Amino acid sequence: MVSTFHSKTMRCWRGLLRLGLAAAMGLAAFGAGAKEEPPDYGPTMRFVVVRSSAPGCEPNCPEWISAEGTIEAGTPALLKRLLKTLGGRQLPIVVNSPGGNVDAALQLGRMVRKNKLDIAVGITEFSGCSPGTKNCRDNDGKGQPYSGVAYDSGAMCNSACPLMFAGGIHRVVGEWAYLGVHQITTTYQREKLLYRTTYRVVNGKKKIIGTKIVSRKNAGSYKTYEMSKAIEKRLSAYLKEMGVEQGVLAVMKATPASDIRQIEPDDMLEMKLVTSLDSLDLLTERTICQRHPAPANCREIPANGAPVAVAAVEAGPSYTAPAPPPTPQAHEQQMRFVLVRGSNPLCNPDCPEWISAEGTIAADTADKLRQLLDTIRERRLPVVINSPGGDVQAALAAGRLIREHGLDIAVARTDFLDCDPGAVGCVAADGLHAGLTIDAGAECDAACAVMVAGGVRRLVGAGARFLVHSMGMEDKVRAYLDEMAVGSGFFAAMQSAEYAKHRELSRDELKTFGLTTGPQSVDALTGATICGSAPRPDNCRALPSADAEAKAPAKL
Repeated sequence: MVSTFHSKTMRCWRGLLRLGLAAAMGLAAFGAGAKEEPPDYGPTMRFVVVRSSAPGCEPNCPEWISAEGTIEAGTPALLKRLLKTLGGRQLPIVVNSPGGNVDAALQLGRMVRKNKLDIAVGITEFSGCSPGTKNCRDNDGKGQPYSGVAYDSGAMCNSACPLMFAGGIHRVVGEWAYLGVHQITTTYQREKLLYRTTYRVVNGKKKIIGTKIVSRKNAGSYKTYEMSKAIEKRLSAYLKEMGVEQGVLAVMKATPASDIRQIEPDDMLEMKLVTSLDSLDLLTERTICQRHPAPANCREIPANGAPVAVAAVEAGPSYTAPAPPPTPQAHEQQMRFVLVRGSNPLCNPDCPEWISAEGTIAADTADKLRQLLDTIRERRLPVVINSPGGDVQAALAAGRLIREHGLDIAVARTDFLDCDPGAVGCVAADGLHAGLTIDAGAECDAACAVMVAGGVRRLVGAGARFLVHSMGMEDKVRAYLDEMAVGSGFFAAMQSAEYAKHRELSRDELKTFGLTTGPQSVDALTGATICGSAPRPDNCRALPSADAEAKAPAKL
């Protein structure tokens, strides 16, 4: 018998931490009352590639990435997408921002450092075609990078922006630009949650099938203006990672959230927040391309040269940049296995944990998985996989290892909230990274399908793509699928697509073929509320309150 019921309402507090500046001259519009609406910091940050339009510059001109606007949770994804279009070119960033989301600022800083980019505080003044302008691509700049000049007068990098700025290799703030910091503001938002639990009665006992939140209601909020010990520790570690002195953090703590402290050039140099007292001319002035050798951001375009495609990533309804094609680098990264703990505030202190498996399946993939499983011993953590495929023999071995340990598996991406496990200096606290799972944009291709077949429960969400093609080793693959109790229709579907000509399977097809074991998405294994189910899933673990605070992600 299957029963569905609505539970009683539960309340929770969700912390939203934010740094920002409302006025161009440096006064933040934070109020003391809990009922005050958060200030409007203006448009979300957008990134575009700009080529200098300074007279006498052509045919060899400097180019840079203009970054203007408020830092939001989705901002790092926009920068990542633009960097992929550059094919490894190292262009400096010219940033002008009032601040915003601190988690995102930390991600941006690490992305800037990983790509070895320089950064300067400045404003880009566009010539002709401007980002966000309707029908901009019909203007004279069509087929060209945006044209413009950069200057520092009145430019700002305030609040959360200096955290992004700290990631630059060379970091410069001209004497007419502003870089300021202040204390963190935390808004705690209380929510009423109504959730539905579906269970099956087996031998007189309830067996939970799934729990889903069906409604949320705002139940009030309040603000605090002090930095918690956990956030302070996290920011301190980040500054140390970037080679910046702790004096920056001291100034942040000492400056009220209702104010902002502009750091003077000499103090920035002493704190190692800037690497020199130069201005952004060091990176964007037209004459730099006359040096020998010319800087990496210089590019010569002959008068009769082919047009250069515009690289742009913007937020907002006025313009949507085309999605770039996948880069070879993403498919060449060998699969890594990382232990992750859920970071949704709804789950603390009892949160789900999982194994993130991302990258190309290589010859040593099964050995790497076995080594990780040895470290967690008898714990049964689900595998969250995102892979373009790879070595079939290794996928067969990894799939058998997953089945041997009785692990569930789901196709999804892991969004890391502390740091990218592949980044230099990224060390997980207690061996666990903080993250969330997202099926949108995830992929399981070719040999990945073989590995997924090893799961006890096998889930593919609506946002994930599942692709197959014939891959050789037919007898071994057919025998393996029989061993895993996957229907013969799935093998036939694989063989129906020629090698390298992928066939995407729908969720209905996957269910019909017996590859998936249910209609659920990855949330059934990693969702914030699963640890409140009875019986409690094997991958749930409560942390002591102090550790729970340290694990909770900061959203500023």
